[in-house]
Amino acid sequence: MSARAVMVLGCTSGAGKSWIATALCRWYARQGLRVAPFKAQNMSNHARVVTIAGARTHGEIGSAQYFQALAARATPQVRMNPVLLKPETDRRSQVVVMGEPRPELLEVGWRERSALLWRTAAEALESLRDEFDLVVLEGAGSPAEINLAASDYVNTRSALAAAAACLLVADIDRGGAFAHLYGTHALMDERLRPQVRGFVLNRFRGDAGLLAPGPEELERLTGVPTVAVVPMLREHGLPEEDEVPRAGANDDGPRVVVVCAPHASNLDEFEPLRAAPVALSFSRDAREIAGADWLVLPGSKHTRADLAWLRANGVDAAIRAHAAAGKPLLAICGGMQIAGVAIDDPHGIEGGAAGGDAGLALLPLATRFEPAKRLARARYRFAALRGAWAPLSGIEIDGYEIRQGRSRRVELPSGAGDDAAVAATACDATLAPDDPATPVALQRGSVLGLYPHGLFENPGVVRALFGAHGDPLEQAFERLADQVDESFAPGFLMSLLEKT
Repeated sequence: MSARAVMVLGCTSGAGKSWIATALCRWYARQGLRVAPFKAQNMSNHARVVTIAGARTHGEIGSAQYFQALAARATPQVRMNPVLLKPETDRRSQVVVMGEPRPELLEVGWRERSALLWRTAAEALESLRDEFDLVVLEGAGSPAEINLAASDYVNTRSALAAAAACLLVADIDRGGAFAHLYGTHALMDERLRPQVRGFVLNRFRGDAGLLAPGPEELERLTGVPTVAVVPMLREHGLPEEDEVPRAGANDDGPRVVVVCAPHASNLDEFEPLRAAPVALSFSRDAREIAGADWLVLPGSKHTRADLAWLRANGVDAAIRAHAAAGKPLLAICGGMQIAGVAIDDPHGIEGGAAGGDAGLALLPLATRFEPAKRLARARYRFAALRGAWAPLSGIEIDGYEIRQGRSRRVELPSGAGDDAAVAATACDATLAPDDPATPVALQRGSVLGLYPHGLFENPGVVRALFGAHGDPLEQAFERLADQVDESFAPGFLMSLLEKT
């Protein structure tokens, strides 16, 4: 018998679907159910690497579904997010299907492509329902986008295929929540309306008594009750999926600034620093970046475009000055490529014009983009490091690589000097050495370049560098589950599993 399904729909993007779906994954798992998350198509440059079942290869899925799987106490896998769109420009996204890039799909029209992708997504959904007791589905945007209704397989088709009991979420902090709920319910596919079991008012703050008679009037108009009022949770501990993260809550400690160029990716990996004794911020302002004690160049989905942006906005000078002053600079993946001597993209892999650019020349690396993407998940060991990075010497970390660039050691421009040394090596024997010439990590002075993502998600790293470690993700999952348990009436969430 196929698993039951609960689906979280939203009136808008950013209504809180992802974290509520994550909370439900943990809540239902705590009831002893085998739970799997599912989102037919996600659009995000925050991705994680997972092992493809039955193969010694890796694929990528959206970070939200990765964390939802962990919350569900399940092994993350590509079926949980069969289609991932990774924006490269305002009009172009890389299409990842079952964990692997499919460049040929860029030439297929949106509506025709959706029909093709739904076949894959439907198979993935059905296979999960065959193996689990419950699938918690997450929608995308809104099910009331009437211009896209004919090709909306992320909301309507997924909900209908799974016969899902649906919750419709509105962000009441934005204002207009009752109108959002009423309008979304009115405009959604009429086949979907009977499956909407309740409205959820999310991010509420203030006097709950002021909500009346809104929920009662809304139920009179739609026949759907408001089943939960969820309070504003500013520091719930779950990484942001798409938006540039907010600054950390701490004001004391060293100022750690993450440089947020327009195509910065995988910013969710810095979430553990929020609970560390550092003043964490994410910035595009050259003056704020110049005042950092620790600076981070994160990954990028369009490295050359971000490099050009750094130069156009004077941020490159602030980064060079930071390194010249001997202050610690961490350059991760695309950031490591930007910190190198040159970036060559002869095939226009990143979605822009083919060509090459000079890097910031902080690391003796030259990078060339090739069609084959490298996806790896492994354990890495740091070598003997120097300066501010010395506490990491000998530490092993779990990390993951998502990149198309291959880098090699080169000489720095005349007079720049080159005291760079290999900073880390892969210690996982299953890591395929498909580009042995590319260093996993490299240190030159105060600059540490690192290809693997996920450094600060290793508690030992945060403890070694800053004397404490962030809140474990497991605790965040438990807090979220506790919150939905308090926000819904007793018995309601289990009633969603009953056939109507």
